[in-house]
Formats: sequence, structure tokens, C-alpha cells
Amino acid sequence: MVAVTLTNFIDGKHAAPRSGDYFESPNPSDGSVNARVPDSIRADVDAAVMAAKTAFTSWSRTTRAHRSQILNRIADLIESRLIEFAEAESRDQGKPVSLALAVDIPRAVHNFRFFATYLHHMEEKSTVQDGVSLNYVVRKPVGVAGLISPWNLPLYLATWKLAPAIASGCTMVLKPSEFTSVTCWMLCDILNQAGLPPGVVNMVFGVGPKAGAALVEHPDVRLLSFTGGTVTGETIYRSCAKGFKKMSLELGGKNANIIFADADFGKCLNTTVASSFRNQGEICLCGSRIFVERSLYPKFLEEFIARTEKLVVGHPSDPKTDIGALVSAAHLNKVMGYVRLAQEEGGIVACGGTLVTNVMNGEGGYYMRPTILTGLSSTSRCAQEEIFGPVVVVIPFDSEDEVVTYANGTIYGLSASVWTTNLNRAMRMGQELDVGTVWINQWMVRDLNLPFGGAKASGVGREGAPYSFDFFCEEKAVQIAL
Repeated sequence: MVAVTLTNFIDGKHAAPRSGDYFESPNPSDGSVNARVPDSIRADVDAAVMAAKTAFTSWSRTTRAHRSQILNRIADLIESRLIEFAEAESRDQGKPVSLALAVDIPRAVHNFRFFATYLHHMEEKSTVQDGVSLNYVVRKPVGVAGLISPWNLPLYLATWKLAPAIASGCTMVLKPSEFTSVTCWMLCDILNQAGLPPGVVNMVFGVGPKAGAALVEHPDVRLLSFTGGTVTGETIYRSCAKGFKKMSLELGGKNANIIFADADFGKCLNTTVASSFRNQGEICLCGSRIFVERSLYPKFLEEFIARTEKLVVGHPSDPKTDIGALVSAAHLNKVMGYVRLAQEEGGIVACGGTLVTNVMNGEGGYYMRPTILTGLSSTSRCAQEEIFGPVVVVIPFDSEDEVVTYANGTIYGLSASVWTTNLNRAMRMGQELDVGTVWINQWMVRDLNLPFGGAKASGVGREGAPYSFDFFCEEKAVQIAL
């Protein structure tokens, strides 16, 4: 494939970066150049914010019905190019094409359709103070939103921000991850085709310290939605606090997968393989800490290792591939570094832990075997720090109280899974775990009507309906004397 040269998208038009500089983004499957990405600077961000600010006056006054129609058109146009988007996502990120076809692109379509539909069913509060006042709530879009999306689920998570922002009547500037910018760039032409007015959605591509920082710091950006690492999130939090900006931060996770002895073993095992290694373990919701009740631990570990060893690490375009390439050489080195750290901490590599260099058509790609670590404590670095790769730690436990202590004993609090057939225990665990989402006997089931976000260092705020509308809008009380 010939590398594609991306452009910024400002006021409905494609534009080269003001500096004229680009950097290369690799195809993780073989290390070749996949895209030339604009190395945007503050001037590019200024132009994008100005376009969004100009468009806000008219867009914020459009009807919900009109916004809904445009959102549905965007969904239809993406869906009509499903295979093209899935293949591009795979080349950019390293995930299997089969996964992008089944999850990433359909979920992006669903994001637009969900918020398009939700717009028709919104209600506002009103009250009557007898003989005194008729009171009601007016919901108004805040203004220009800054959106920063991550590299692991590029289009899926970018549209998770774009769709509710458009639906709310905000205008926006999106900065996708510099590692995976292609599908967001492809979306720009679809926005025009769908009839979205110029300036409503603008995209500036580039690196965090330049384009990202300029977007976060811009005085006309009234609110900021970020999905990414906790360290970056803390920097954004500090910057936004100076301008009293609204923030939504979905950050890192070190999620617990808790398996009691009475679990439905077959279902639990199948799901645990997926929750451990799907998308090369590069999902913030992956269950990278697996706690197993001691009486079940030997059987579980034996079966889990056997299933993991059968997973196919291969070229993302191969339909037989279970695990594709990690996103970059640097990230692969980081993940492999944690395997070495585990051994230094006294852990055992029970499965995997090696590079894969014999992938057909994947010479130069970033591949490793899915890895299971044992013999580590719940306070070890590999059980505390976000690795964000196909590496899990399996730890036995003896009691419910003990495993709750283990699960809650990190700085993170994004999600957890619990496997048990005891309903009372399931209810207790749902209460006791300090996370934003608890799955009981399942994983990665997403209902956009529910609040999504993290506790502790896993984030600030909630996304979904109506929570995203609460973020992108301000509520005003209007009171009329009777």
C-alpha cells in the first residue's frame, strides 16, 4: 500500500499544516509507512477553533430533528464503506480486520445512530410553585469543545465524543491520536457528504505537546473531553482548571477479573480469554488482573494456559488471526519490559512472553505471544501498573473480603468483572468494588444509556445518555411570576 498523506480539516475544507511539516506513522503489521501525518502547530489549532466559534452561532440554534437527520446520514455513509474503514483501521492500529469489521466500525455507526435517536426523546424539568412561579429548565450547548481521542479504538472512541457533541449543538475541534489518525481523516469527507455545515466539526492532526496542548490551552475552547493515559489526563486537568473549563476524562485502568469457584466455568473461561487479549490487550477495559478462588485456581490456570496457547498471532488481514500487531515498536518494547520486570519481581511466565517474528507478510511488524504471569502479589508492579498489552497476572484468593481488598488496591477504578452464580454475592460485589462499571458474568457489554467512566485515577465525569448531554450543555433555570 502507498502511504496516504493526511490533511487537517478546518471549516469544511482540507488544509495542509501551516508549518508544512509531516511525520510518518507506521503500519504495525510490517513497520512500513502507513501515513504521513500533519505536524500541526498552534496556528492550525487557532484556525480550527476560529472556524468552530464562527459556526457555533447558527449550529447551536438548529432543531433537534435537523441534527438527528445529519447524524443518521453520517451513520449510513460510514456503514456503506464498512470494509474500507475496517481495513484502514487495521492498517493504522494493528488490530485484526475481523475485529474492526465486527466491533470498531459497527460501534462507530451505532454511536451516531444512538444519539440521533435519543434527541427525539429528551425531556426537561418544569415545576409550578402554587400562585408564585412557573419554572422550567432550558438546556443550551456550551460552545466550542476540544476533543482528544486515543489510538487503541480510533474511530470507535472518536465518534463516542463527536456524536453527542454534534447532537448537543456544540461545535468542536478533534485531535485524534498521532498514532492512528487515518479513519478520522476519512470521516471528514463523510461529514461534508452528510450535510454537516462547515466549521461544526474540525480536525487537527499532530502530536500532544504541540497540537494537543494548544487545543487544551485555547481560551475559546470551553470544555475538553479526553480519553487516554492517566499521566496525560493529570496534565490536562491542571491546564483546564486555570480556565475553569468543563472536563470529561476517561483515563487508565487496571481492571480486576474476579472468578469464584461457583462460576459457570465454560462461559467464564471463554470470556476471560477475550477480556484478557482482545485487540492485543490494548483496551482500557481489559481484565489484566485475574483473581481466582484458590480451590478453582489449578483447574482454571491449566485450562486458561491451554486456551491461550492456541490463540493465533498473525497478520491482521488473515481471517484466522486472533491477535494482531501492537501499535508501535516503542509500545511493544514497553510491554515486553513488563515481562522482564515480572521475572525480576519473582514471577513466573506461565505462557507466552516472547516476540513473534515469523508472521507471514509481517516481517518488521510488532508481534508478541499473549502472556500469562503467575507467582506475583497483588501489590507487584505488574499487578498495579497499566501495561496495556497482551499480558495478564493470575493471582489466587481465599475469601470475598480478601479479593475485594485486592481489587480495590490500585489507583485505578475503571471496571471489573465478577464470575459467580451466587446472586447475593454478586450484589455485594457490585456494591463493594470501587469502579465505574461492574460486569457480572459478562464483559464488554455496552449500554449507551448507562453512565460510563472511572473512579479514582481512572477519570472524571461520565459519558453516555443523558450524561454526555449534561457535559456538552449548560442547564439554565427560567422562572416566570404567576
